[in-house]
Amino acid sequence: MTGVLLAGAVAGLGLLVLVLVLAPPPARAGSALARLDRERSEGRRQAGVLRLDPRASRAPAWERTLGRRSAQGMASLGLELGSLRADLAILGTTTDAFLARTVLGATAGLVAPLLVSAVLVTLGVQVAVAVPVVLSLVAALLGGVLPALTVRSSAGRRRRDFRHVVGSFLDLVSMSLAGGRGVPEALQGASEISDGWAMVRIRDALVAARLRGETPWAALGGLGEDLGVDELRDLAAALALVAEDGAKVRDSLAARAGSLRRRELAEAEGRAGESSETMLVAQLLLAVGFLAFLLYPAIVTIMGPQ
Repeated sequence: MTGVLLAGAVAGLGLLVLVLVLAPPPARAGSALARLDRERSEGRRQAGVLRLDPRASRAPAWERTLGRRSAQGMASLGLELGSLRADLAILGTTTDAFLARTVLGATAGLVAPLLVSAVLVTLGVQVAVAVPVVLSLVAALLGGVLPALTVRSSAGRRRRDFRHVVGSFLDLVSMSLAGGRGVPEALQGASEISDGWAMVRIRDALVAARLRGETPWAALGGLGEDLGVDELRDLAAALALVAEDGAKVRDSLAARAGSLRRRELAEAEGRAGESSETMLVAQLLLAVGFLAFLLYPAIVTIMGPQ
């Protein structure tokens, strides 16, 4: 009876999630306006992603639809992705694609143990009802969490690369300011020197700011907010201080670039230390296995029948 109840609860939960995704409940006027504003911001972000990676626009229609419906269902329930949006933005992945992969992973994890159990029962193998139910719940949780963990890990590496580019960008801007150029000209000139993906994001933000009539430092601050890069936000604050108070920023930018390089060096040394510890653990495990291989015959001889 308990197994039947658990199976019914899992099936009902799956049907509820499916209904919420395919037919979300109607929203009120205030929440609808908030949703429109959020969708406009998300549309700009996804447009930037598609501009940098046109292959993302060739995703299957069903995947885009599933991701969009999932996003609408989450918004209606008041669920937010939070810092995952910045991770997706720096990876160049659309929110629809991420949500579609999450839903598919959770669904596959939920269904796979049930299908395997059904095949085993068909073949005559006795399977307790509680076993596939528990496995389905655990697999669904893992399938839903795994895409987020993968995005976190990849975004961390991509963000470290972006910080390295920001340090070089600060050096270039400082040298341009030393040559007598103005701040907007120095920013634009520094962004046009390299064609790397990070510099392309900075250059696109500066071009978009010029078209919208915004200040370049506001655009850099917005880009840092979208990508979760604190160094860009600090740079925007420093440049805004130049515009408002007339403070000298060239030495400050050079100092920030040096600070970024020292931070990257410290992080590289930390990663090298972690790799050394990992290698040490692997060597110890090999040594223990070799000792067990050598001692096993003697132990069997001693412990065996006399």
